[in-house]
Amino acid sequence: MDYKQAGVDIKAGNHLVETIKPLVKKTFNPQVLAGLGGFAALYELPIQDYQQPILVSGTDGVGTKLKLAMQTQQHDTIGIDLVAMCANDIVVQGAKPLFFLDYYATGQLDVNMATDVIRGMTTGCELANMALIGGETAEMPGMYQGNDYDLAGFCVGIVEKSQLITGEQVKAGDQLIAIASSGPHSNGYSLIRKILAQSSKATDTAFTQQLLTPTRIYVRSLLALFEQVNVHALAHITGGGLLENLPRVLPPTTQAVIQRNRWQYPEIFQWLQQQAKLNQTQMLTTFNCGVGMVVCVDANDVDTTIECLQAQGEQVWHFGHIETSAQTTPTVKLV
Repeated sequence: MDYKQAGVDIKAGNHLVETIKPLVKKTFNPQVLAGLGGFAALYELPIQDYQQPILVSGTDGVGTKLKLAMQTQQHDTIGIDLVAMCANDIVVQGAKPLFFLDYYATGQLDVNMATDVIRGMTTGCELANMALIGGETAEMPGMYQGNDYDLAGFCVGIVEKSQLITGEQVKAGDQLIAIASSGPHSNGYSLIRKILAQSSKATDTAFTQQLLTPTRIYVRSLLALFEQVNVHALAHITGGGLLENLPRVLPPTTQAVIQRNRWQYPEIFQWLQQQAKLNQTQMLTTFNCGVGMVVCVDANDVDTTIECLQAQGEQVWHFGHIETSAQTTPTVKLV
């Protein structure tokens, strides 16, 4: 693993490598061929398990939720967010995550802080059943102030070509199952921080910790679902909310009809709406509003889908269906 410095404090960089080794090794599996400290990581693809293997990749960050982590000095969960944002994006294609790499950039390396961040990444990788095989730690005092830092993640998964989830199977009559989020996840934090700064809750430790609840990782639950149900589409509800993310996985001339009273609207989102004075449309294009993932299945598979996801510990709601639409561009209709 290439957790090296950008030429400033080599001693601190070496200390970080030694500190994180036992954490990172916990995520390894037999496909990881290279140890830590090399210039590149090696991963043997399990192609013997596939007829036509397709690699699925994704990259993401955690946005300005990082600022809240820095303000509260709570860094041990933000790495989970980073993994979740990447892993959840590739599992919606039906892919099983294989490995993860990260990029950690800071003005001045704080080994303890970086270790906490990477500890969160290893936890996230374990939750997603994938290996953390590499990373880069860059110390750039001219770019970042003090020990402020930024994160990016990169994830690669694999899926049988015939089992790719592309949304092409979606049709009128299909049903929509919502899977609960764990909170705002990693979206809308520029607004959240602005609201918080003007509120008495800014000094409420319990409340700020609630806002730092890590993004839920749906990988294990969805991989279990794939074993039982032919999933037609999946939408990871990130920036843009339900109204912008769900249409991304629908074919032309269809619309998702969602019953607003069918899912639980968590208190944190009610508070945010009241404080920011947002209407329903604004909320549903800014936050996930309690729905972290949407599953589209045939009407005959609704009960099996719900039972399977609940058995995996997910909170779910049957909250909508697919209809034909006169518009070419897919839309979401709230009723």
